[in-house]
Amino acid sequence: MFRNFLASVTHNAMSLIGTAIALASLVLIISLAFMESLGFEGGPYLGILTFLILPMFFVLGLILIPVGAVLYRRRLRKMHGEGQAPKMPVFDLNLRKTRQWLFVLLGATMVNVVVLAGVTYKGVEVMESTEFCGMACHSVMQPEHTAYLRSSHTRVSCAECHIGPGADWFVKSKMDGAWQVVSVALDLYSTPIPTPLHNLRPAQETCEQCHWPTKHVGDKLAIRTHFAEDEANTELTSALLLKVGGAEGELASGIHWHVDPGVNIRYRSDETREEIWEVEYTNGDGETKLYRDRKAPEEGGEWRTMDCVDCHTRPSHKFFPPDIEVDKAMRDGLIDTSLPFVKREAVRVLDVKYESHDAAREGISADLAAFYTENYADVATKQADALKTAGEVLGDLYSYNVFPQMEIWWNTYPEHIGHTASEGCFRCHGRRLRTEDRETISKDCDLCHTVLAEEEENPEILTVLNP
Repeated sequence: MFRNFLASVTHNAMSLIGTAIALASLVLIISLAFMESLGFEGGPYLGILTFLILPMFFVLGLILIPVGAVLYRRRLRKMHGEGQAPKMPVFDLNLRKTRQWLFVLLGATMVNVVVLAGVTYKGVEVMESTEFCGMACHSVMQPEHTAYLRSSHTRVSCAECHIGPGADWFVKSKMDGAWQVVSVALDLYSTPIPTPLHNLRPAQETCEQCHWPTKHVGDKLAIRTHFAEDEANTELTSALLLKVGGAEGELASGIHWHVDPGVNIRYRSDETREEIWEVEYTNGDGETKLYRDRKAPEEGGEWRTMDCVDCHTRPSHKFFPPDIEVDKAMRDGLIDTSLPFVKREAVRVLDVKYESHDAAREGISADLAAFYTENYADVATKQADALKTAGEVLGDLYSYNVFPQMEIWWNTYPEHIGHTASEGCFRCHGRRLRTEDRETISKDCDLCHTVLAEEEENPEILTVLNP
């Protein structure tokens, strides 16, 4: 009986092809997994090939084997009648040969189960890795991955924030991811990728796993240094006492007073959440206030309960304006501050659109060198190395924030912490939103910070703090 069954498997092309595919996939999976265990670096594509693509071929091969056998039996019945078709095996366990064949089948099945279980586990691990998220779809995710690598969340995997714990969001994310793969393969994605993401998991289930409201409380001293756009690149310092606040005791205070457990804030905005049309505030006593823009449309937009990402809009994917990037590079000693007007000229040469990063690096260096050759010939000669380094650094800064292939410019993705690079806090705080009694959401600067020094040279507060 088993001989007849094997004949139905080995005497048709489909089953033989399935066997070849399954065996070849199995050998490649084991070989590549062994290479990876030895430390072979293949980037994200090695994991994709080993634990996602090859397992699909392995399963396809296993499916083709019985399908081919069934089709082969049907073809023989049609050609020669029912009697000529190979008979199905009869499992008579009293026969030694039957028991031997059964053990072979069970052993092969166990091998298949172990292989599929192992590659499924590793496949999930690969799909949740930072390399897979940031590099598998390189051109599309390059901006986000580049910004992520420069963020304070570099040691936090993408999946911890974008998926979080639990099977429901895992399944949802993989379904969304399947469409993203199709979008990339068929070039259906938008450029730039629109934000905000409207299907993110609530921040209480992700952000607050680390940043819970009672952890970060009190005030924080912030010393900020930047450089003037004069010839001497004068170093200026601002000192702010940030009233971080948070949930402490029965009430929350400071910048994070919104996290008070008795407070609920909802707002209606356009899809970008840049224009806030209505804000609904409910306190612990159930009292509700509605602040509304009188010019707001009566319908449309979306209502949303305020959480962390409404202010911390880009916690792991920040893109900075040119002046902030240049200030940081000068503070870190990457750009020589003795170069006259280097702050002004650095910002100027960065604010030019190029077709690619390579073109930007070449153009920025040439433009910067041309300025000093024309206006400070002695500097161009004596500090040629410093100029060359400055050009290279500015090329890097451009490549960190501007991505021509994705149509991303310096201000494409603003962050709403503060109110310097974007409207930020003032989307809600100001005179535009009012209640029926003309009450507004306060715009008082002292609610969030106290200015101890503002763009001063050698401010006194630094002497007090560092006697």
